[in-house]
Amino acid sequence: MYARQTKIINKTGLHARPASTFVMATKQFKSDITIRNVDAGSDPANAKSIIMLLAAGLSCGTTIEIAANGPDEKEAVDHLVAQVEGGFGE
Repeated sequence: MYARQTKIINKTGLHARPASTFVMATKQFKSDITIRNVDAGSDPANAKSIIMLLAAGLSCGTTIEIAANGPDEKEAVDHLVAQVEGGFGE
């Protein structure tokens, strides 16, 4: 298991387009990947599900934890954190 925390920097949060980009990125990895709203103390959600990701209500400034468990867990988490910190190109 490997996990890192970061903050959502998109002004409109993790809405449909960046959420879709995030989910597509998760699917290139074999590991199970979760995302958790640290600020709300929520349970981890399946990061490979757009419905779960949108339901997590991740707005600008929210601290999240991305965790993965599997053969490429570190690569997966580091790649996804870089996407979030890059604002998904927005």
